[in-house]
Amino acid sequence: MTADAPPPIAAQSWHVDVDGLDVELPIVPLGPDFAISLMMVIDLGVTFGTFVGTRLADRLRPLKPDVVVGAATLGIPIAIEVSRALGLDQYVILQKSPKVHLGDALVQTISSITSKGEQKLLLDRRMIPLLAGRRVVVVDDVVASGSSLKGSIDLVRRAGGEVIGAGVILTEARAWQAVLGEDAALIRSLGHIPQFEAKAGSWQPIPDSFL
Repeated sequence: MTADAPPPIAAQSWHVDVDGLDVELPIVPLGPDFAISLMMVIDLGVTFGTFVGTRLADRLRPLKPDVVVGAATLGIPIAIEVSRALGLDQYVILQKSPKVHLGDALVQTISSITSKGEQKLLLDRRMIPLLAGRRVVVVDDVVASGSSLKGSIDLVRRAGGEVIGAGVILTEARAWQAVLGEDAALIRSLGHIPQFEAKAGSWQPIPDSFL
């Protein structure tokens, strides 16, 4: 650390209300002046997964979905739990790595606030009959930039599915609203988190990142 550099910011966390459940999330810097509160749903336990799956299903059930779609990796447990709570057996996972059976997959390019560079969503063509002409809800853990969720929605539509809703545990800041456009109205969420800026030696929520 140079003489002019500010001291590092001490570890902080952010409490978020997830549909009545208080969850403490670590604040993770993405740069010297910008940070997010990070939710890793796969680290929060079986009880949390069941809780959010049930609560999202409650919001999505009135839409009468036929099938649930989730994107790897963090969308997988959510798709499973929402499907279970809705009484559905089959679900569809959009992959992000070129597995051996995905050589002829439908592909959609996306970007993510927590991943560097572009990624690809891949839909196994053998899953298309589960989507074509059916009422589909897309689920994920957090919508921040909106690119991942938009990519999922677009890919389902390319497969012939009718996207009737999108369930996320948390919305983050507001960039997703512009990226999704009219599809922002599809969102059903259980809570909201702001983004953070370095201020006075600590991480402070950015005022206009609240809904």
